[in-house]
Amino acid sequence: MLNQSEFKNEWCLFLDRDGVINKQIIGGYVKNPDEFEFLPGSLEAIRILSSLFKNIFIVSNQQGIGKGIMSLQDLDNVHRQMSGIIKANGGRIDRIFFCPDLASKKPNCRKPGLAMAQMAKREFPAVNFNKSYMVGDTKSDMEFGQNAEMKCVLIRQAEEFEIKAPNILIMTSLLEFANYLKSS
Repeated sequence: MLNQSEFKNEWCLFLDRDGVINKQIIGGYVKNPDEFEFLPGSLEAIRILSSLFKNIFIVSNQQGIGKGIMSLQDLDNVHRQMSGIIKANGGRIDRIFFCPDLASKKPNCRKPGLAMAQMAKREFPAVNFNKSYMVGDTKSDMEFGQNAEMKCVLIRQAEEFEIKAPNILIMTSLLEFANYLKSS
């Protein structure tokens, strides 16, 4: 494991949003700030991770926009409130990348495709995917990370989701991952 100063200077963190930072609405979408609920420990985790990583990005599929269930402004309102609360708690998010496309639209910018990773690389040219972590809670998040040759961390809060890959670190929460890195 690298020491903490190497992370701060060189490593990037890509985070999925729903199910990693906030409670996922099963079968629905976070359409406004009132529906956004931070998962226990996620604010503390982001504070810890902010001290470890050079850049922190959120990469999130948001097809509720493509379905017309919510607008770009609705999503922006959610992200503004989320970012403000993260900042007020000592954390930071350097940029939020999202894909509003429907899964059925071809081509699309959704994970596991690399469009959002490529957007991050264009805006932050120093991003090195080989020195990046992807933290997510779905198979498409893990495939996104693997497709970009990132280290992958699966947040698994329920036993029914099973993935077998020797190069995926499995944690129960973002806070567990942050504490793991902090103590390394």
